[in-house]
Amino acid sequence: MIRKRRLLISLLTTSALLATGACATEASYSVADFAAVKKFDAHVHVNVTDPAFVDQARADGFEILSINVDYPAFPSIKDQATAAHKFHTADPKHFHYATTFTMKGFTGADWVKTTNAHLDSEFRQGAVAVKVWKNIGMIERDADGKLIFLDDTRFDPVIAHIIAAKKPLIAHQAEPKNCWLPMEQMTTNNDREYFSHHPEYYMYLHPEMPTYEFLMAARDRFVTRHPDLAFVGAHVGSLEWSVDEAAKFLDAHPNANIELAARMTQIQYQSVRDYDRVRTFFITYQDRIMYGTDLTLNPGEDTAAFRSAAHAYWLGDWTYLATPEAQHVDDIDADPKGLALPKSVIDKIYYANARREFIRK
Repeated sequence: MIRKRRLLISLLTTSALLATGACATEASYSVADFAAVKKFDAHVHVNVTDPAFVDQARADGFEILSINVDYPAFPSIKDQATAAHKFHTADPKHFHYATTFTMKGFTGADWVKTTNAHLDSEFRQGAVAVKVWKNIGMIERDADGKLIFLDDTRFDPVIAHIIAAKKPLIAHQAEPKNCWLPMEQMTTNNDREYFSHHPEYYMYLHPEMPTYEFLMAARDRFVTRHPDLAFVGAHVGSLEWSVDEAAKFLDAHPNANIELAARMTQIQYQSVRDYDRVRTFFITYQDRIMYGTDLTLNPGEDTAAFRSAAHAYWLGDWTYLATPEAQHVDDIDADPKGLALPKSVIDKIYYANARREFIRK
């Protein structure tokens, strides 16, 4: 079954390459089409039981995948799951969620058994995928004080369990490459802002930590070792700085897809400098890319302000990807022209690919 899936993806990619020329003349959507087109945001975080997020998603025509993550700034994994269960039960056609697992007790004898039991419980309650975060590779250490990387063979029994359950693994590994650069060399203002406020994750300040290249190599070894795993590289697979590198990753790993969450400005930075290269990337890999934002609603946040911001965020991304319209982007101090991707390409990136990978019906 997995071999058939890999062959299908290979054929889809070949078809995309052949279609690149034909797509050049296909009509694109307009800003006015935004509300009417079916859309799927494959990376959000609904961390509250307040309905504001799902109400705005419904108003803007989105299905959403809310991703639970082992992140200390978020509510507990249990509380994230409570919100996910509530909304999925109420509207399983539009609200989907990915579960996660804790690294506590990783080196203990019962960790695999406990983790697999937890995953099974979440799958029964509707989870369509599993998320692993950058704490694997950058934070978590074993009993000997050594960092734990995703290609550690101690993960293999859990990965085998995820494969057997036919669930994708969503992996946020490493950080944007800007994380390893001095502030003045970073390409986007949003990265400068984030890492100035999160020095613990700003690797330029921590030369004792693994390099970007080391973390990417560990990730690639992991994906190679598990060819039957449906793998989704969150945040453009942390290859947001180069569509050429993202293409190489997809070419090398037929079981992998990528999503765009929180990395649109890095894509726009590239398209300002080489528009055709970026547009061609999206058309060529139209079957391997999913739309996502990383929009997050946490406890205590202003829900009215969130709804306004989410709508503006979604509409801005639509304007860039789906239409020819230019818009000013403060994070790169530029006015990138919209990619005006053909309607058939937008329909895949914004909807069909996520449905294929996560819903599988």
